[in-house]
Amino acid sequence: MNRNVLYEIVGRPVVTEKTTVQRDQDNKVVFRVAPGANKIQIRQAIEKLFGVRVVKVNTAKMPGKPKRVGRIAGYRSGWKKAVVTLAEGDSIEFYEVEEAMEGEV
Repeated sequence: MNRNVLYEIVGRPVVTEKTTVQRDQDNKVVFRVAPGANKIQIRQAIEKLFGVRVVKVNTAKMPGKPKRVGRIAGYRSGWKKAVVTLAEGDSIEFYEVEEAMEGEV
């Protein structure tokens, strides 16, 4: 697989309070992934992109939420998320720049 295909499978990380706690305690990282991607494709993409070992991949389809703008009602698009459990000792850091800047201030 080339890098473009890998980036189509793995979209962006989901960074919330809950996912930050999961990353620190259970060594799990959450990604927004392509709706058609399966667990094997997600595992291979994460391992090749970030150079880590993946122990387990759990996926869930997140439903679209109803939204309205004035009188017009509609739905936000649904999406698929993957909770990736990394091997002991492996980690993926998304905000390394902020940590480096804290020492300079």
